[in-house]
Amino acid sequence: MSRLKVVVVNGSPTRPSRTRALAEAVLAEIQREVAIDSDIVDLADIGTALGAHLFRNALPAPLEEALRSIEGADLLLVASPVYKGSYPGLFKHVFDLVAPEALTGKPVLLVATGGGDKHALVIEHQLRPLFGFFRAQTLPTGVYGAEADLKDYTVSSEALASRVVDAALEAARALRQLGAESASAASAASAATATTPAARASVAA
Repeated sequence: MSRLKVVVVNGSPTRPSRTRALAEAVLAEIQREVAIDSDIVDLADIGTALGAHLFRNALPAPLEEALRSIEGADLLLVASPVYKGSYPGLFKHVFDLVAPEALTGKPVLLVATGGGDKHALVIEHQLRPLFGFFRAQTLPTGVYGAEADLKDYTVSSEALASRVVDAALEAARALRQLGAESASAASAASAATATTPAARASVAA
C-alpha cells in the first residue's frame, strides 16, 4: 500500500518565512509519528503567476499541478501569515481555484503566524470558516505563532513547541485512521473480487 501524503500550503509570499518555518516544524513532528510522503505548495514560488489568472481553465501547468497536489492530499497542513488582520489575498485565491467538492471530509491542520498574540484568533474566526465551506475536517488544535515565538525562523517558545506536538499527534491519528480505512477497503475489494464467477472459474480451471 502506498504511503499517505501530507501537502503543506504555505500562504506567505516571502522567503525566508516564519510561516513556512512553523509549518515545516509541524510537518517534521508528523513525520516522527507516521511514515508519509509530503509536498509543499509555496506562495513564494507560485504567487506572481497565480495573481495573473482568474480562472482555472487558463492556468499554466505548474499552477494546475499545485492545485491537483492540494486536492489529492490525504491531509492538508495549511499555513498563513496575518496581513492587515486577515490572511493574504493570494492565499485565498489559491482556494478560490480549488474545486468545491475536492476537500470534502479531508483533514486539515491549521497554522498561522502574526506579529503578536492579538492575531491568534485568525485560526478560529477566518481559517476554520474557510475550510468549513469546503466541508473539510479541520483538526481541533490549531497552531499560532507570534513573531516572538519564532526567533531566527525557529520555534523558540516552549508553549508553541508543545502546541506543535499536540497538533502533530492529532494529524498522525487522523492519518492512521485513514490508513486503516484504506487497508480495510482494499481487503474488502480483494475479497469481493475473489468471489466473482470469473474468479471461481479461474480457480476451478
